[in-house]
Amino acid sequence: MPSCPAPSPASSRTLRTPQELLEAGLVDAASLPEIAKVEERYATAIPPAFRSLIENPDDPIGRQVIPSPEELITASHELADPIGDDALSPVPGIVHRYADRALLKPLLICPLYCRFCFRREHVGPDGGLLDEAALERAFSWLRAHPAIREVILTGGDPLMLSARRLDHIMHELAAIPHVTTLRIHTRVPVAAPEKITDELVAAMDSEKAVWLVVHANHEREFSPEARASLKKIQRCGIPVLGQSVLLRGVNDSAPALEGLFRAMVENQVKPYYLHQLDAAPGTARFHVPIEEGQALLASLRGRVTGLAWPTYVLDIPGGYGKVPLGPDYLDQPRATVTDPNGQRHAIQSPDGTIAAPS
Repeated sequence: MPSCPAPSPASSRTLRTPQELLEAGLVDAASLPEIAKVEERYATAIPPAFRSLIENPDDPIGRQVIPSPEELITASHELADPIGDDALSPVPGIVHRYADRALLKPLLICPLYCRFCFRREHVGPDGGLLDEAALERAFSWLRAHPAIREVILTGGDPLMLSARRLDHIMHELAAIPHVTTLRIHTRVPVAAPEKITDELVAAMDSEKAVWLVVHANHEREFSPEARASLKKIQRCGIPVLGQSVLLRGVNDSAPALEGLFRAMVENQVKPYYLHQLDAAPGTARFHVPIEEGQALLASLRGRVTGLAWPTYVLDIPGGYGKVPLGPDYLDQPRATVTDPNGQRHAIQSPDGTIAAPS
């Protein structure tokens, strides 16, 4: 695959149309008709900062965001709502899957549109901004459910909101007595780091505990500009976690995962979740089998610090929640554990006997 041409002055804008992708050297002319069909169904956006990281259209950065005709093929196991957001939405903008927390989706706009996104049927540049009345209904629902202790701002990407709008939302949530923790899920620091302004960072701050979770899938996403945007957030006292999706052709090797997790830790981002791919329509080209994912993580045990070790999770289709996938080092029938080098060791109880299987 030839390298992409260097970004031109015209590339200072977000690429959205098939013609813009062609002019940027990210697709070829022969694929334009099929790319146009993809564009009719799923939004495209590649902001300048992310575009500058693409070395060729099928590299680990380009593969995440450049549309492909394969997206028009829906596999038999793929679902329009793979994790049950719609079924678990009591009012617009709220998803309630777990007893003590809820999602608030104030908008469905993102700085870029990942080709593997599990909300790809809903997100787009025209979509999903909650108006004042809808936002108040969402706040009222949260106020009426005292079991909710944590609210997770997601979308779309909540850091695409104006600083004024985000500040309003954060203050309303902080005023709910039983809500103790606010979490913000975002791609903005790596996808469009110029949007992390002092005003936006100030809007994130709250008297309640605030955590930011940044989505990144490859170490090259941690550009100098991305690193600076994360540092600006951290200086405000907001801890940052990292979440990633295991993706074929992006991070499906031990060196790629090691590089990603090391880049996170070096930027004071604690790897939090490594997600098994959600089966959204047209995403099969990114699928990595669970057994392969477990083996990849096992190969990193002992090679990277525990700070760089995420929980590998599957969001069970249908909205049944996330479960950890391992790898598992315990062999209960044999009452042994396996060390990072593959050697087995007996588990002994305090009296010196080998522990019985549970």
